[in-house]
Amino acid sequence: MDEFKTIEKEVESELIEKKSKFIASIFKVNSVKEADEKLLEVKKRYYDAKHNCYTYRVIENDRIIEKSSDDGEPSSTAGAPMLNILKQNNLCNVLIVVTRYFGGILLGTGGLVRAYSRSTQDVIEKSNIVLKESGYKINIEIEYKELEKLKYFCKKNEIKITNIQYLENVIVTIELRKDKEQLIRKSDNLNFEYLKYNIIEEKFI
Repeated sequence: MDEFKTIEKEVESELIEKKSKFIASIFKVNSVKEADEKLLEVKKRYYDAKHNCYTYRVIENDRIIEKSSDDGEPSSTAGAPMLNILKQNNLCNVLIVVTRYFGGILLGTGGLVRAYSRSTQDVIEKSNIVLKESGYKINIEIEYKELEKLKYFCKKNEIKITNIQYLENVIVTIELRKDKEQLIRKSDNLNFEYLKYNIIEEKFI
């Protein structure tokens, strides 16, 4: 996987359908463990709710792990439709929980699918969606006299500097997309010289 979409931060939305209240909560999570922890927090927050249906898609070890639950609603009326919407939007590292407070009027299977789907779509639409692309975290060691040239190069090419260490030489940590890695490797593109060039890790940025 070279890229995926995720959200910037937690968002909540609310829907009333035939006196039933649906509260949709969306979270950015980076692991199955984190998703489970957030789910537990929601269940504690809405401990008196009839249902806390959920779905998540998480990238671990270069594969997508998917899970959903109807949490007592009729089979495939909540979790599966919610998961389908995550997949349609190419969202990963995302957990959505839709909490239902029953209003006394039965919605039927079709009504439940529509309510959970709409709640899921609404909270996604309220979220700030960000694109994550495959890239590298890199340390570059340079002489002090080269620092401003490196800063200029990074700014010009939209390469993010995440840290600068002022030691015997300067060690600059950058994050960049994979398609830009060769740009900074080729000496004919540079107006500075580096002493060491070390890829620390591959990551989504």
